[in-house]
Amino acid sequence: MRNKIVFHIDVNSAFLSWSALERLKSGLDSVDLRTVPSAVGGDEEARHGVVLAKSSPAKKYGVTTGEPLAAAKRKCPNLIVIKPDFAVYVEQSNRLRKLLAKYTDQVIPYSIDEAWAEFEGFEELYCNPEQFANRLREEIKQTLGFTVNIGISTNRLLAKLAGDFKKPDLVHTLFPEEVPKKLWPLSVDNLLFCGKSAAQKLKSLGIYTIGDLAHADLGMLRAHLKKHGEALYEYAWGREPADMFDMQEENKGCGNSVTTPEDVTTIAYARQILLSLCETVGIRLRADQRKAQGVSVGMRTSTFENSSRQMQLDSATDVTEEIYKAAYTLLMRMWDGHTPLRLLNVTATRLTSEEYRQYSLFDQTNYEKLEKANKAIDSIRAKFGENAVMRASFLKSNVSPTSGGLNREKRKEHLEME
Repeated sequence: MRNKIVFHIDVNSAFLSWSALERLKSGLDSVDLRTVPSAVGGDEEARHGVVLAKSSPAKKYGVTTGEPLAAAKRKCPNLIVIKPDFAVYVEQSNRLRKLLAKYTDQVIPYSIDEAWAEFEGFEELYCNPEQFANRLREEIKQTLGFTVNIGISTNRLLAKLAGDFKKPDLVHTLFPEEVPKKLWPLSVDNLLFCGKSAAQKLKSLGIYTIGDLAHADLGMLRAHLKKHGEALYEYAWGREPADMFDMQEENKGCGNSVTTPEDVTTIAYARQILLSLCETVGIRLRADQRKAQGVSVGMRTSTFENSSRQMQLDSATDVTEEIYKAAYTLLMRMWDGHTPLRLLNVTATRLTSEEYRQYSLFDQTNYEKLEKANKAIDSIRAKFGENAVMRASFLKSNVSPTSGGLNREKRKEHLEME
């Protein structure tokens, strides 16, 4: 009997599906975009006008996530391209989490379109995991109107890997005893956190499959990939370190993480990424009508060392600028300003719906004015897209004005093009 069961729920083509539903509901489209060649994409005039999500018919033309829109349209001249709608994505993400919460109080978001659901004593509650997962998958489809993949295992790592098997609208298991048969034959490219450069390095060492990696000499892996090689070796066996997903957990707050397209080695670059993350956290807090009484910042170095700091705020806030001020202070307490970083995380903690502010004689910032400005900008972005309004510091930057969460596909695109 398995005492703990973990589901990984991943929305299929989330941005495209959610946009299609909203456009049908509002009467903008008479045809479901999921049934025709279509894509969600950025500004075609901008340097980063890329495909963020595509429909199954578009995929048949060879359209891929992360490629320039111009290239996608050469493959598929009749491709319909729509802009992303952040407000809709937050709303749909919250609907999914609310549905999952009917079955367990352990719903752990990983990104805006992914979450884990953990069950203790599963058999006593729901009997067969696969049967229940298929009922849940159908309920999501019928109730919310979009499809998901569900991966099942005994830890989050294996559940997520299972969820990434064949798509869409399917349930897969990957229990520890199934690892040799289901996971090991796959290319190392399919292993979580094995990026393009790490995969190339492994293949240069004669390691092509996850099974090859699982049976490789650990000393050789350490010599060529240092601590990252040791971590990948553990993942190949389906072993999940205790802190593997800690930086992405949002069950105790509202947070976002971003794996950077290149190592962060300057304070200026770090500040931009932090501000971008704080923008998204602020938007989500205001959309949920919540305020944060604390802020937490996490970082991961290029050698996979994790660190985090947190602080309590004088007053609960949903103001982006206030969250950023605290986040930057925390980062400077634990980072020397030049050790390469590959991941940053900002989480608003100790959330509340109470409206109060403790004013200080030494802080003359007009927070009421900033609150009104933030909400006005949210309204503009909800109507015209996330990039309709941005801070001047992002105009000539390759950092997205709103990182984390909804920008997971953008980050993937940057990583693949590096």
